[in-house]
Amino acid sequence: MWEFDFELALCAHLEREGRLVSRQLGGAVHGRRVLDTVVVEPGPEFEERAAITPKRLPTAAIESDVGPGRARYWKDAFDCHPDRAERAVELAVERGFFERERRGGRTYVRQTARYPDWFDGIVAIENKPDLDRPGDLESQLRTDVSLALADRVVLATTSYVTGAHLNRIPEEVGVWRFDPENGTLDVRREATPLPTDDAGVELLDEQPMRTDVRTVSTAEKARARRKLAERAYGKGWRSFDYPGCDRCSPDSDGIPYCQWKGRAVRASDECGPDCEGYAAADPPAVDGDSLRAERTPWRADPDGCRRRQSGLDRFG
Repeated sequence: MWEFDFELALCAHLEREGRLVSRQLGGAVHGRRVLDTVVVEPGPEFEERAAITPKRLPTAAIESDVGPGRARYWKDAFDCHPDRAERAVELAVERGFFERERRGGRTYVRQTARYPDWFDGIVAIENKPDLDRPGDLESQLRTDVSLALADRVVLATTSYVTGAHLNRIPEEVGVWRFDPENGTLDVRREATPLPTDDAGVELLDEQPMRTDVRTVSTAEKARARRKLAERAYGKGWRSFDYPGCDRCSPDSDGIPYCQWKGRAVRASDECGPDCEGYAAADPPAVDGDSLRAERTPWRADPDGCRRRQSGLDRFG
């Protein structure tokens, strides 16, 4: 089982259960860590978030002093570099989170809606179909647990899970055995909830005689969690390109199945003229947004929260 194939099959399975799923997202604060699969659990204010935009909202805009009340001069509302602030304003306006107006040659902005507390939890999933080839699995999972950026951490595999396997990974990590062929998921060990509201410890580098770590404050963690949730909301899991090959036949989940290889393929790595089964064609058209909207609370085309204010339409 190829990891890419396994990852997409697991994402599709979780999405069919109505979960908000994304993949290949940064899961570090100061270091480097890419989370294979991320599940965001909606909270009671999720509908307020879904009404704004289907896309990610920029962190700088969320953290600014711009509110839904009186409009503020944009430069006074940000505590970051002006270039970053300007980009955040542009994106926030484009995505319906800010509205702006001109007064005396200055740009003023306000929120179209209060940013809601929209998610209840985050699950980080490490995909390792073959436990006989663990790589840096133990170190990666120890980092995820000690940082506690996600509320729960899970290892997903197709392998038969033994007691020895369980003993080699942190006891807080849940273990799922997932069979992509028949879509069954067996929980071999429940994940322990992690202290996301406390400070964390992030592993930055590990060598035979030295381990570099850094403490992550509660404020830094809260900011990173919100950023991770926003990225997951905007990205989803169908972020790959479809192969321009006649033998690519996406299944009902939108997974790019290759008839020649008998599995899902990553277009950027293993599809093209060098493949003996390659037959040039236009990439298949798959409406991933519609699939996501049908199966989850995410909304592809919300009405938005933009209000009609005097003078707003005079500024593009």
